[in-house]
Amino acid sequence: MSTEYLVIVFIYGLLVGSFLNVCIYRLPLEKSIIRPRSGCPACGALLAWHDNIPLLSWLWLRGRCRRCQQPIAILYPLVELAAGLLALQVVHRFGLTTTSLLIALLGFAFLVLMVIDFYHYILPDVITLPGIVLGLAVAGWPLGGPPLATLHDALIGLAAGGGGLWLFAWLFEKITGRVGMGMGDIKLLGLIGAWLGWQSLPFTLFVSGLVGSVVGITWMVAAGRSRLQPIPFGPYLVTAAWLYLFYGQELYRWYFF
Repeated sequence: MSTEYLVIVFIYGLLVGSFLNVCIYRLPLEKSIIRPRSGCPACGALLAWHDNIPLLSWLWLRGRCRRCQQPIAILYPLVELAAGLLALQVVHRFGLTTTSLLIALLGFAFLVLMVIDFYHYILPDVITLPGIVLGLAVAGWPLGGPPLATLHDALIGLAAGGGGLWLFAWLFEKITGRVGMGMGDIKLLGLIGAWLGWQSLPFTLFVSGLVGSVVGITWMVAAGRSRLQPIPFGPYLVTAAWLYLFYGQELYRWYFF
């Protein structure tokens, strides 16, 4: 693919990333993601168009609001950059196809869920539930194609992912008397199963559990956190699912054959 096309894809990814920042900031506050237009989180001043250019405006303003001079979190340009790189990764692997568009949409949803869960310990239903429905719709028509699931695999993935994890969480709570996993994680795994099929679940659960355990233990030791404090599991689930989408099939073939 030519460099010009890749640059265009990257720019579109940056623009989507700017909208994802709005979702990340407003969804936990249960605010509209449509109105009003973007403003400074500190003073509330509405941003002019030239102060809302992905990546460039943050660099030009040196990470501060033009009006109140309060710092603007580096998270904003990082999300924009991540969205741009995500779009490049998808197009580089799958080309300019309808399937690529759908995979990028799934990746953008993953990015929003990961950041919100990391900061707020929630996975909004407004993303996970419509995401499950859309995943089944994509599989049922079908609108996409490999590596996205067929309808048969998507239905089993939804039942095994959401239902299986719910059963595990229920048993864990009954045995230990503690809540080990939230309903948001259960819905997220159901979403992953609906989009990527039941075949994605063993890899996703194993990798997310392994990485989550290592990071969680390191976090507790380094920061002195109590083992009873919650650790967001959503970021590990979406990271493992994204790895499966790109490399899981090859890893399965390498391991079993």
